[in-house]
Amino acid sequence: MVAPVDPKPGGALRNAFAGVLGFFILFLIGVLAFSIRLFSVIKYESVIHEFDPYFNYRVTQFLTKNGIYEFWNWFDDRTWYPLGRVIGGTVHPGLTLTAGTMWWILNSLNIPLSVETVCVFTAPVFSAFAAWATYLLTKEVKGIGSGLTAAILLALVPSYISRSVAGSYDNEAVAIFALIFTFYLYVKTLNTGSLFYSTLSALSYFYMVCSWGGYTFIINLIPMHVLLCIVTGRYSSRLYIAYAPLVVLGTLLAALVPVVGFNAVMKSEHFASFLVFIIIHVVAFVYFIKGILSPKMFKVAITLVLTVGIAIFVAVIAVLVALVSSSPTKGWSGRSLSLLDPTYASKYIPIIASVSEHQPPTWPSYFMDINILAFLVPAGIVACFLPLSDASSFVVLYLVTSVYFSGVMVRLMLVLAPAACILSGIALSEAFFVLTRSVKLQLVKLLEGPPLSNAGDTKGERSAAQNDVPNANKQDSSNKTEDIKDRPSKKNRKKEKETIEKAPVKSRNEKRLLVLPLEASAVAILLLVVLSGLYVIHCVWAAAEAYSAPSIVLTSRSHDGLHVFDDFREAYAWLSHNTEVDDKVASWWDYGYQTTAMANRTVIVDNNTWNNTHIATVGTAMSSPEKAAWEIFQSLDVKYVLVVFGGLVGYPSDDINKFLWMVRIGGGVFPHIKEPDYLRDGQYRIDAQATPTMLNCLMYKLSYYRFVETDGKGFDRVRRTEIGKKHFKLSHFEEVFTTHHWMVRIYKLKPEKNRIKRKTKKPKLSSKTSSGARRDGSTKKNPWQ
Repeated sequence: MVAPVDPKPGGALRNAFAGVLGFFILFLIGVLAFSIRLFSVIKYESVIHEFDPYFNYRVTQFLTKNGIYEFWNWFDDRTWYPLGRVIGGTVHPGLTLTAGTMWWILNSLNIPLSVETVCVFTAPVFSAFAAWATYLLTKEVKGIGSGLTAAILLALVPSYISRSVAGSYDNEAVAIFALIFTFYLYVKTLNTGSLFYSTLSALSYFYMVCSWGGYTFIINLIPMHVLLCIVTGRYSSRLYIAYAPLVVLGTLLAALVPVVGFNAVMKSEHFASFLVFIIIHVVAFVYFIKGILSPKMFKVAITLVLTVGIAIFVAVIAVLVALVSSSPTKGWSGRSLSLLDPTYASKYIPIIASVSEHQPPTWPSYFMDINILAFLVPAGIVACFLPLSDASSFVVLYLVTSVYFSGVMVRLMLVLAPAACILSGIALSEAFFVLTRSVKLQLVKLLEGPPLSNAGDTKGERSAAQNDVPNANKQDSSNKTEDIKDRPSKKNRKKEKETIEKAPVKSRNEKRLLVLPLEASAVAILLLVVLSGLYVIHCVWAAAEAYSAPSIVLTSRSHDGLHVFDDFREAYAWLSHNTEVDDKVASWWDYGYQTTAMANRTVIVDNNTWNNTHIATVGTAMSSPEKAAWEIFQSLDVKYVLVVFGGLVGYPSDDINKFLWMVRIGGGVFPHIKEPDYLRDGQYRIDAQATPTMLNCLMYKLSYYRFVETDGKGFDRVRRTEIGKKHFKLSHFEEVFTTHHWMVRIYKLKPEKNRIKRKTKKPKLSSKTSSGARRDGSTKKNPWQ
């Protein structure tokens, strides 16, 4: 038996080389994603950034020291005094468990890294994983070339860098990887119909639930895609296998996470998945009976199935409505309602609206965070429709929904970034493929030149045809009868002629569409290379300058060089070394996590913001006159008050700029606090035109106490004006520490004064009463008389 000959010699070797090269490129992409996020460590130091990461770091320390069981049952009495907080039941444990597992593995391998070091580098490591997951997802949609391009774009995109630099130890560090990987497994199941990948997608969804509250985006986006496929007539068994196990197994696993629990079936965010689950089963049953019944019986059966299905659907809707009807928000969380109605938070939940990352983004922020990807995305959408598949329709739907949510909340630009990278990668890959192929074909055409002796061949063919005419005429009479038998009919000859004429025209049109002129292709390639280079330069600048500075350590440049402001750590170190362990510190909720983690002191409120009334109490104290504020803090057993002030150095994110939010949140619970009382003609002022209520509130006094001593005028460099009330004294608080640049000021509550008894006037004695007369009228003899 003769072995089959390989039609392409060296094909196996070429494929092996392509596989090794692709693996090497992916490895370099991972190294790039990791290294570009190290500017914060190189320029500053290995330190935790922002506010929330300090709480995550403190929880990870507790986990590695006490174990998993103590972590689940940990009651933290150093936060939300006097209420406290159950940590194990109120956090998404994915980040903590991931970093703790990494620390345990490294120490088991005799690599003695500290918990802080592991926490600092967790986000860069998972950014490499996210780039690889992006490659897998895009590969399933459009191929290897698009996957590699999308992975490179995600490794560099500034929107993702902002949340994954070294030291950014927040939930998004691992959640974006889990989000992309879950989508990849879902699309993989769509393409293969494998129950194995469907099970893996449910497990990946479980990891996403453990990591971030944004898991609700997954459990709503996938049902939307399934419903879209059903409506457009693209239902298949692969779609059923991709969705049904994910909903059942994913919901059961999500309910195991303590912070989610029964919310997985009780909250409105999850109801869409259950409704689509019913719909897909009705559709699947219809397709099943269609294959086993006759058309007549199928019409009868379809009527019955639709009747029963609609009844079940209505019953489920009624049950769900009954479950959420008692809730004032109809089962939706405050953040979800803020996404569906952008004005909801500003009207009803000012604590959510006060967070800067919950504000809508501006147009420049899109260019800052995704740069040229904003212009490549439309081309990627067009490429996804050529041809349209289940996978490409999912990516387009992912982009559309993420664009909407990113327009509502700037924090969700992070969700938009992977979709923009995927579609931009598809656009760039398709464009480079068409352009390079055009250049190749045009160069081959130029090198080979026109066909030799083209005119001579034509003449020879024409003369040969003329010489053959007499012979043909001779044979024509003898073979006429046979030709009539073999000749096709007139109708068939017409069809064959049309087919022969149309085929070359069609191929020529295809070549015209796919092969561009050499000059245009070269210019287009050069333009894409230049744009890609500008994108890389912008991403490196963003990673090095815009997103690498830790908020705990600030820097500024002036004509006399670089200035470093380390006031936050200076203040927390003072609290740690100069106060008692059981002392309570009051501040605005932004600084609660840092105070607990770095100063190890009990705080009244922190960044968890779970109790609006408690935060409103602190806001009311800051908005009240000094004596009323002192009484509020005394009732909370507060000993120290911390305020952040940027008027001396020009730090804009200080408490004076946040003060109106304290007024709004406090006034939402305590009606005597009214925002107009702090405004002059609708304007927020701290100068001489400020209202008396503003000039006498505690926040104003604690911020500007002795401020006039700095320059003699009391000029605020943030508000760019002189303060209104310059010389005043504190009666119930005393300044105990102010940092070097006046950015953090700490005051101590003065002790309560002893109560002085009222002086009673002595009754006047009558002339008849002797000096020894008693107040009851009796007399006593003076022994000295």
